[in-house]
Amino acid sequence: MAQTQDDTDSSLEDVIVEQQFQRAVSSFEAIMLSQIELKNQLSDRLNWSIRAGITILAIIAISILVLLLTLSAQINRISGVVSDMNLHFSSVSSQMELIDGYMANMERRVALMGGIEQQTAIMTQEMDNILADLQPMSGDIAGIRHSVTQVRGNITNISAAIDHMNQNVQMMGHDMHRMGEPARTMNKMFPFP
Repeated sequence: MAQTQDDTDSSLEDVIVEQQFQRAVSSFEAIMLSQIELKNQLSDRLNWSIRAGITILAIIAISILVLLLTLSAQINRISGVVSDMNLHFSSVSSQMELIDGYMANMERRVALMGGIEQQTAIMTQEMDNILADLQPMSGDIAGIRHSVTQVRGNITNISAAIDHMNQNVQMMGHDMHRMGEPARTMNKMFPFP
């Protein structure tokens, strides 16, 4: 009987162990399935990330290609502009030589400014002398103006007298013409050869 109870205990333990084992296996299977599903989700995300990265890299490659094509198309224009710049630089260098010559001439002329300053000082002194001489002359000119004013007054008086004389002469001419009328009438009546 003790053996039967041991067998029952051992079979009960086997059943419990087998149930535990089945639960462990089902838990392990669930864990494995969840990990597989998680790996599938991660692989899908990785695939989408790789596709997005490839798309972005393709866009960048196309942009670089367009940029390179644009740059290669502009190289001829840039080389033409550079050759024009070289021509302009040679022209600028020749113009700079002319400017150097002009600057040398200006330096020589500026060196002559010292003599001009001396001459200007002399001229200033002469102008002061002339102004000193002009001051007495202005008094003489004022006297001449006064005399000219008096002469004008005298000429106005003479002009009035001449106008009066002219009127008298005209009246005399008129009287002479009137007095000569009878003699002209007689000359018409008795013409003498």
